[in-house]
Amino acid sequence: MSTEEFDVIVLGGGPGGSALASFVAMKGHRVLLLEEAKFPRHQIGESLLPATIHGVCAMLGLSQEIAEAGFPRKRGGTFRWGKSQEPWTFAFTKDPTDPYGYAYQVERDRFDEMLLRNAAKKGVDVREQHSATELLKEDGRVVGVRFRDEAGVERTARAKFVGDSSGFRSRVSGLVGERVFSRFFQNVALYGYYEGGKRLPSPNEGNILCAAFRDGWFWYIPLSDTLTSVGAVVSREAAEAMKDGHEAALNKFIEACPIIAEHLAPAQRVTTGKYGEIRVRKDYSYCNTRFWAPGVALVGDAACFIDPVFSSGVHLATYSALLAARSFNTRLRGELDDERVFQEYELRYRREFGNFYQFLMAFYDMNQDTDSYFWSARKIVSTEERDNEAFIRLVAGRSQVDEPAFYEGAEFFDQREGFGRWMEQTLNPEAVRSANPRASQPPRRVAGGFDATDFMAGFTSEIAQLQTQARLGERRGAESPLEHGGLVPSRDGLEWEVA
Repeated sequence: MSTEEFDVIVLGGGPGGSALASFVAMKGHRVLLLEEAKFPRHQIGESLLPATIHGVCAMLGLSQEIAEAGFPRKRGGTFRWGKSQEPWTFAFTKDPTDPYGYAYQVERDRFDEMLLRNAAKKGVDVREQHSATELLKEDGRVVGVRFRDEAGVERTARAKFVGDSSGFRSRVSGLVGERVFSRFFQNVALYGYYEGGKRLPSPNEGNILCAAFRDGWFWYIPLSDTLTSVGAVVSREAAEAMKDGHEAALNKFIEACPIIAEHLAPAQRVTTGKYGEIRVRKDYSYCNTRFWAPGVALVGDAACFIDPVFSSGVHLATYSALLAARSFNTRLRGELDDERVFQEYELRYRREFGNFYQFLMAFYDMNQDTDSYFWSARKIVSTEERDNEAFIRLVAGRSQVDEPAFYEGAEFFDQREGFGRWMEQTLNPEAVRSANPRASQPPRRVAGGFDATDFMAGFTSEIAQLQTQARLGERRGAESPLEHGGLVPSRDGLEWEVA
């Protein structure tokens, strides 16, 4: 049996894998991408962020193709969430002329196929219906993979590095480290697709609608003028309703959420074709103890995933793909060493994951139905996550002010008590003023030394840098390392350099 030779082998052809393979191939390296499915194929996660569209996709040269695809334009998110009984809108930008103040709602089968075909155009050897079965190791280092082709024939390929982008079902993550689950985000998603649902008033008809209800919250994502993705995110306890059937459970949750029931009143559920099934996803909030080992790196959901409420999944997948590509490209050029480039990768990916974790934790903590098991269990003051030190240590990013973002156990949550109230005052000030006309501006510090405004600046900094990289390329200003002695992106954004 002959063995093929490559510089990098990528497992999985989703947005993370396709972006990773493309960014490596763009530096002239030989890349093999192995994907188990035949594209197009169904995938959850249709709501995107500007960083993906105007950052990563622009760097991949896909801006025009995506713009011409007819996907609904998303200006932000509309929420029935927090104290306000009326829906309110969070916009990506307050400037209506901002050319980058939007993203898209996408049908993932179409969007993912665009990225995969683009990888092939960049020179990646893309092979669908090819399944990796084993990592090849020599002297403790991954040096390739064994895989089965579309005919079931076993083959081998060697490479200097392997990138695992095979998602939350990754079989490689357990060989690199251990997957630890969050207790805060122990939710279950039940979702389907509907034709003929209502749309939000213009200009927000393309927004995602997120609506809280007693047992959890709904997403309502317009995928075309008529097609809508609808999903209920509930606790494991509430998910017991599924024993009577998925459709009955979903209908029960819809009836319990008036704004979603109203939007679906004229709609019919799709019952045939690619959108005809009601699907369930469980246990999707986790983080691996390690993101890399000699010769292999975990990318996207293979390394970690939080929660779908703020559309972070594709952003984290494609952002981590760019970080991993920088590490692969730097080593393939013969610069620096594994420890340095992959520590930079893990530091930055954990930091972005940690920032989203804190943001979403505060978002869940916004004043909800405290008599509900779902919402009371997700209050910062009472969450079981206080005792989940194994998890919170793993998401040890750093804030913009270089503060350790995660303390031990209860201290971390005590520091952030009140963060949810501060966030509601920031995102939805009208509701706060209506509830208390004399409400003053919130203090900068939420509690015990945690500066929420500095945190929010740090939370958005990577998104701004991605878009600046895509827009200005080598003409952008110099970046600073995240920590002393750290690395910075090269001028083309595809490698690491010493600051």
